[in-house]
Amino acid sequence: MIRFDGRTAIVTGAGGGLGRAHALALASRGAKVVVMDVRGAEGVAEEIRSGGGQAVAEAVSVTDLAKVQAAVGRTLAAWGRIDILVNNAGILRDKTFAKMDLDDFRLVVEVHLMGAVNCTKAVWEPMREAGYGRVVMTTSSSGLYGNFGQSNYGAAKMALVGLMQTLALEGASRNIRVNCLAPTAATQMTQGLMPPEALALLTPESVSPGLLHLVSEDAPTRAILNAGAGAFERAYVTLTEGVFIGSGPDAAEQVAARWNEIGDRSRESVPGSGSAQGAGEVAKASQAR
Repeated sequence: MIRFDGRTAIVTGAGGGLGRAHALALASRGAKVVVMDVRGAEGVAEEIRSGGGQAVAEAVSVTDLAKVQAAVGRTLAAWGRIDILVNNAGILRDKTFAKMDLDDFRLVVEVHLMGAVNCTKAVWEPMREAGYGRVVMTTSSSGLYGNFGQSNYGAAKMALVGLMQTLALEGASRNIRVNCLAPTAATQMTQGLMPPEALALLTPESVSPGLLHLVSEDAPTRAILNAGAGAFERAYVTLTEGVFIGSGPDAAEQVAARWNEIGDRSRESVPGSGSAQGAGEVAKASQAR
């Protein structure tokens, strides 16, 4: 059984919805939980404590780096360690790009992306020093695949995948594993976006089992886990085998003519890093000579 006895977890956006479900799930399996949210945090912390768990509330916005750092400092002073960070806090400001105010675009990026950056930066060095850390970024199918009216949200959520990819590489030598969770759940953020019968199936609690695996001692790293209604899938950023065309005068026409061949997925792979992908292109060019 996955347990978190002796572990300390910070869950952002945990005053309700998915964050609350994650916080309760972690606490039920022995974790000490910091419930971080601009509202509702104390209620969830009390809910955990009344059930026999250990929790504190931090009424902190993830966009305020100084306050996030102060909360991390209080956690370390009280409990001596931070093992798990769940970057869950987020907001919606949905409109088509044509009608969207760019202030709303910036705000969504600030909360989702920079909020996760702030929280991860605050715990990164303590995790490095401890030689242990589990970090989860909350991405979305809107970022992975797009959703009408969510250009700001989708951009921020896909940016978190890029952040995860690099931090997983940088944290590997210190046993820090970084993953993405792409949840589909009926929360305050999704009300009105789906029919009632679908929302009834998409409980936050049906997502949290995936989260527990991603922050466990045996967690993977650099994984994107999709979860909703009790179903779980993995998403990948893949690369086709492609073809070598060169840069001759008709190269653009060759790209167009061989488009289907370039996109053939029969020998698709997941590069170990961006530099590995570039090295593969250089290898193709060298072989063509």
